[in-house]
Amino acid sequence: MSTVTVTADAVEVRLTAAEKAAALRAGLRVPRSAVRSVEIVDDALGAARGVRTGLGVPGWRKLGTWHSRSGREFVDVRHGQPAVRIHLDGHGYSCLLLGVDDPQAVVATLSGV
Repeated sequence: MSTVTVTADAVEVRLTAAEKAAALRAGLRVPRSAVRSVEIVDDALGAARGVRTGLGVPGWRKLGTWHSRSGREFVDVRHGQPAVRIHLDGHGYSCLLLGVDDPQAVVATLSGV
């Protein structure tokens, strides 16, 4: 299971070996300075839109990069897990859609509350 860590200077997504293979990429590290906004997403599996590169198991798991007109989004969500969408500026991804155990804490941390 992947882990999301928010530090003073970055948002880090660490993937297991199997998740790296499914996502077709290694982990991800985004500087906090690239974070524009963050929001809680109620339906994380339905929120990923576009053409995917990675794993998509309908109704259960999405992991990888989703490509759409609005840009590239890294997605790591699973059924029943709450999620946050982190909007980015000046990064290779326009957003991160990440399943987390405590979305309110992630929003509070990234919003500086």
